[in-house]
Amino acid sequence: MNLASLTTLRVGGPAREFREAATEAELIDAVRSADADGTPLLVLGGGSNVLVSDDGFDGVVVRDARADVSLVNDGACGGLSITATAGTPWDGLVAQAVASKWSGFEALAGIPGSTGATPIQNVGAYGAEVSDIVSIIRTWDREDRQVRSLPLIKAQFGYRDSMLKRTMTDGPWGPTPRYVVLDVTFHTRMASLGAPVRYQQLATALGVELGTRVPIIDVREAVLALRASKGMVLDAADHDTWSAGSFFTNPVVADDALPEDAPRYPSGREGLVKTSAAWLIEQAGFTRGFAIAPGAPASLSTKHTLALTNRGGATAADLVALARAVRDGVRERFGITLVPEPVGVGITV
Repeated sequence: MNLASLTTLRVGGPAREFREAATEAELIDAVRSADADGTPLLVLGGGSNVLVSDDGFDGVVVRDARADVSLVNDGACGGLSITATAGTPWDGLVAQAVASKWSGFEALAGIPGSTGATPIQNVGAYGAEVSDIVSIIRTWDREDRQVRSLPLIKAQFGYRDSMLKRTMTDGPWGPTPRYVVLDVTFHTRMASLGAPVRYQQLATALGVELGTRVPIIDVREAVLALRASKGMVLDAADHDTWSAGSFFTNPVVADDALPEDAPRYPSGREGLVKTSAAWLIEQAGFTRGFAIAPGAPASLSTKHTLALTNRGGATAADLVALARAVRDGVRERFGITLVPEPVGVGITV
């Protein structure tokens, strides 16, 4: 199996072995068997947050093919609980939530990938994060070899971060994620209006003031339009969407590390502010469509400087070279080192 066909960047060499799990038992068995044999393991969801080496993966790749959503609690007691298996496509779940008036999902529309990946990265957009609605994450603990449920407080969510992302287990092939997500339970409520709009660009698109509550269907449609304008909604015919979304996270730095005109946002961390990686990239001289050489198969998106894209025929090495050029340019200009958001598989940016 060539992994390029399973990732949104459309790069990556072959896997030594590929297994697709149709049930939770099959998923756990595949993981447990690989661990027992000392075989390198990659659990793959939607492939939207990985950059796979051109050499591929010399181990077992397991893909969760389950896509089940169940209503655990109907909201009669004031709350609504929904459980989705890890393989459930995230944007499909958001669409179902909006149609069902399950509030809290709407601003996270259009994000590619699987539901199981969302709490690992604590995905977020337009003033919302998945940690706002996560209740319980059921996992397979590879170290203790048992199913373990992690309540919200144990997830230790941060900006594009969680305990799941940080916690590794040792193996003969090096550190690897300890927990494999089996399903995620979300807690929210029935509502036709979304949470107060917290992001200025979204408020502008909706034609309202910050803090206004608008119908969740309007929020989803506005978010999808905004993401599409930046090439952030998957479209096989649009090379600007052959990407891993935002390639670098927004840096969290000391306020005095930034120029006066740099954008600043609350970071939730004392003495630190969050700034825009896209702004830093643009101010360092990298424009939309930038490529290392004319006609190169990897370039920045023509719609958004934060996305690295495959223009057709790019290799993982092409994308790494582009990422390093951007990272080094920003560091030289501002003294800030951008951190990649996608996970490198057999490759380091």
